[in-house]
Amino acid sequence: MGSGASSSRRPFSWGQAPARALGAIPPPMLVLVGVISLQVGAAFAKQLFTMAGASGVVALRLTFAALILLAVWRPSLRMDRRTLAVVAGYGAVLAGMNVCIYQAFERIPLGAAVTIEFLGPLVVAVIGSRRKLDLVWAALAGLGVFLLARVEGGLDPVGVGFALAAGAMWAGYILVGAKLGSRTTGGSGLALGMAFGALVAAPFGIAEAGTALLHPAVLVAGLVVALMSSVIPYSLELEALRRMPPRVFGVLMSLEPAVAALAGLLVLGELLGVWQWVAIACVVIASVGAVGMTKSGPKPEDTGAN
Repeated sequence: MGSGASSSRRPFSWGQAPARALGAIPPPMLVLVGVISLQVGAAFAKQLFTMAGASGVVALRLTFAALILLAVWRPSLRMDRRTLAVVAGYGAVLAGMNVCIYQAFERIPLGAAVTIEFLGPLVVAVIGSRRKLDLVWAALAGLGVFLLARVEGGLDPVGVGFALAAGAMWAGYILVGAKLGSRTTGGSGLALGMAFGALVAAPFGIAEAGTALLHPAVLVAGLVVALMSSVIPYSLELEALRRMPPRVFGVLMSLEPAVAALAGLLVLGELLGVWQWVAIACVVIASVGAVGMTKSGPKPEDTGAN
């Protein structure tokens, strides 16, 4: 993680303690805690939109998260070009995913947005398999999104479009995240990727919110959102991806739509109709089926190893 010292004693890094702590937690628990933290944080973030706008909240979230992660991990900038490209790609995908999904949150309920966004990783799982049964799972997911978008008044089409774009970015996040985990140690790659993502998102946030981003209440709230929606979940997910095959990670991430719907209900009071809950269930079941019913027995490419 550091650049290496000439003496036999390596300098202390604040990242050593969190790395040991994360290593003692089972990977499935890392993913589940990350999912809950991310979606509850998203629900709190949505409450800030009236003060700083969706893009403004994203900019604050990524900036604070980057500052925290850089302070904790103190990453070295010495890396080969391929690793640098992976870090930059991770940051760009991260920024795009957050900008798009927050724009969707501004227009449609939290649970609906995350359910539509989840088509991204689900498509990755289906494309990566040649089983005919996966066509059934794809059809079930399509039915779920159709029900979600059409029944009980339907959804804002612009919000649906942003959620679909976020889904494409989420698919890229999973793929690039696995590469990032294999090419970096601890949270160094995550810290640098988050910093790059903050630079990408900042112009959008400044253009929408302007000086409102400097209001003390907004800054404090942005820090909380950064911890709940970026620092904690992304750190846990990156560590989990290092220690489990991406398909197992995908099964656990299948809970995202349901957790998002519950967070929207409990934190924001966003009530979903019966058919909308059925739609969410269709997508969750399709994801578990597509990702989970694969041959066990991890392969090198499953863990991102070269």
